Amino acid sequence: MNLRALWGHDLAYSFRSSPVTIAAALLTLICVGAALLAPWLAPYNPFDAAALDLNAAFAPPAWIPQGTAGHLLGTDDQGRDLLSTIMYGARISLVVGLAAVLLSMLLGVTLGLVSGYFGGRIDALIMRIADVQLSFPPILIALLVDGVARVVLPSSTHDEIAIPVLILSIGVAGWVQYARTVRGSTLVEKGKEYVQAARVIGRHPLAIMLHHVLPNATGPVLVIGTINIATAIITEATLSFLGVGVPPTRPSLGTLIRIGNEFLLSGEWWITVFPGIALVTLVLSVNLLGDWLRDALNPKLR
Repeated sequence: MNLRALWGHDLAYSFRSSPVTIAAALLTLICVGAALLAPWLAPYNPFDAAALDLNAAFAPPAWIPQGTAGHLLGTDDQGRDLLSTIMYGARISLVVGLAAVLLSMLLGVTLGLVSGYFGGRIDALIMRIADVQLSFPPILIALLVDGVARVVLPSSTHDEIAIPVLILSIGVAGWVQYARTVRGSTLVEKGKEYVQAARVIGRHPLAIMLHHVLPNATGPVLVIGTINIATAIITEATLSFLGVGVPPTRPSLGTLIRIGNEFLLSGEWWITVFPGIALVTLVLSVNLLGDWLRDALNPKLR
């Protein structure tokens, strides 16, 4: 498919005809670009302990009389440049959010295919586990997994494994939606003639699930995944705000908001306000893109 045909595709037409979606895409691109290019774009490296200057702590933004031109958004309680810390923090939030969604997607799609294709007791067992998990808030599941990991693993390794544990916690908490969606598509597709024909000629069940059933569930799964990226970033920020996420030495947006909240009443409002604005902008833009993708892939809305 050449570029002209791609630009004339229904999905491309839906995108370019929606100013809100274009604005959301630009905001997402700016946020993701700033996070990925933080080592080259950020004025300072907030993770370099040797470069920290405690005498520069609590410096206000540059446009306030007490501010300095070298710190556009001010500094935090450790003297770290807030703009640089937000860029690096957004990087951690995006990595955790994307990795957690991929883990949820892998678990949910696998279990949904197995449940829908084989049915019987396997289907009943997986769906009852899903029903039990749905009765608990996802944040509670994430806290439970994180707490178990911290008890099982040595305390000396908690800071080093904080991000993998966070990804595991959020990923395990979010697989149910994918599993139920894929199971429904599998139940519909497995009774169709082409699947029956594949069974008759002796194709392996795994090959049938991957090559015949799964492609028909890809659209809804991508929509759910796009929307859940924002949810995963919010969950990471919530866990970090509660103090069980990323350690303060490698702050994410949630950690920055928690740190700034401790100094909000003393007048250092910028430490929590600017990370909060960055988090809201990132999550809102991703959510708007997810809503557009859901509507664009729904044939009933065309």
